[in-house]
Amino acid sequence: MRVLGIMSGSSLDGLDMALCDFHEQEGRVGHEVIACGSADLPPELHARLLAISSSSAFDFAETHVRLGRFIGDQAHAFLAVHGPADLIASHGHTAFHQPEAGFTAQIGCGAQIAVRAGVPTIVDFRSKDVALGGQGAPLVPIGERDLFSGYEAYINLGGIANISMHQGGRVIGTDVCFCNQPLNHLAGLAGKAYDEDGALARSGKVEERLLDRLLDLPCISAPPPFTLGREHFEQQLLPLLDQAGVSIPDRLATSVEHTARALARALASKGITQCLVTGGGSFNGNLMERLRALSPVELVVPDPRTVSFKEAIIFAYLGWLRWRGEPNALASVTGAGRDSIGGALYLPN
Repeated sequence: MRVLGIMSGSSLDGLDMALCDFHEQEGRVGHEVIACGSADLPPELHARLLAISSSSAFDFAETHVRLGRFIGDQAHAFLAVHGPADLIASHGHTAFHQPEAGFTAQIGCGAQIAVRAGVPTIVDFRSKDVALGGQGAPLVPIGERDLFSGYEAYINLGGIANISMHQGGRVIGTDVCFCNQPLNHLAGLAGKAYDEDGALARSGKVEERLLDRLLDLPCISAPPPFTLGREHFEQQLLPLLDQAGVSIPDRLATSVEHTARALARALASKGITQCLVTGGGSFNGNLMERLRALSPVELVVPDPRTVSFKEAIIFAYLGWLRWRGEPNALASVTGAGRDSIGGALYLPN
């Protein structure tokens, strides 16, 4: 079965797409990545998503549809070049994530995607797990286990940094801290889309008082597993980052140190010796240098395609599992009452 996995992360750096072929042979999952690609968000849509957590109900509903149309059109164009798909699995953009209050919202209308791309589409992968008392995230560990096996731990350096541990046949995982969300925000203040290779951060120095406050944020101080949403960033971290009197390079250096220390602490608590690192933050040389300096764990960064598209590949897999009626959310990771089959299906006809 050919599945197009689509990922739109919290760092708002675009839409990642991975067309994959999945098959089962002798009880084992086999997969081939046929093609990968990215699409930038239109400026107007980017601005809407950036402000979504404080928008009106009308704007929320309209943005949900507009994003669905954009994803559907991009999927249609991608498949026209790389060949057909039997299924689309779209993560959507996380507008709200408050599992402790019983809800999570990933927007990007599945009906619009299915109709515009002409392909059955699965969206809303997290709500079922939240209804079962889980965090609704992380969801990628089941894909790491089945598609990228061989490591004790996996770190994703996206808008949010998360980690999963695969030890003794058991998989656990949690969000750890913010990563590219604060770095991209601060780079934007300097007129850049992102801090390439961490150059601006490298030119700054760590502001210890700010670092202490970042490491003591309530949203990352809870016992794991816990998950983070954009609203946590805007309500708790952003007011600290936007304080006057600290230069942008110094704030970037402090944010990098915050991410590296939080991850090193998480790795040390589990006795990990080797870890696969993916996500856009893996390309940030300064961040990787600090993480390696603070942790004795062997950090393996794979080929650029896996770094950039691992989550899109795994969401294609989660869609494949949902289509087959097999669990795609692990209770051992999310804290739910049981493993579950998540995702809402929309047909194009």
